[in-house]
Amino acid sequence: MERQTLIQAAIDALPGAYVPYSHFHVAAALLCGDGTIYTGINIENAAYTPTVCAERSAFFRAVNEGKRHFEAIVICGGKDGMLTDYCPPCGVCRQVMREFCDPATFRVILAKSQEEYREFTLEQLLPMGFGPEDLQ
Repeated sequence: MERQTLIQAAIDALPGAYVPYSHFHVAAALLCGDGTIYTGINIENAAYTPTVCAERSAFFRAVNEGKRHFEAIVICGGKDGMLTDYCPPCGVCRQVMREFCDPATFRVILAKSQEEYREFTLEQLLPMGFGPEDLQ
């Protein structure tokens, strides 16, 4: 049930994406350790580099609210908001996840629909990731 709720939250957030240039909508739903869900959408910018991905948008909202423990994220996206394929996170987003999550247990769920999804651990998507403990 938790997975289905999270998938639906991401799908519901998808129309809010601000994508006047690529028209490629992406949405994410982040599950915190306390059960709170934060959604995020991609927000494009005419200068391109200030663009922010949906995953980082969700993480930054949650961190801004004081959250530091995360269990899973659902990511969905597609051209013109149509979910036709899986939408994996970019490398920068994987690194942001690594900052806050245990790579062995944090789940990354790529969804095309409630019925069609693939689930990975962050460790599978970012093997040998660089984390806070590497700076100790």
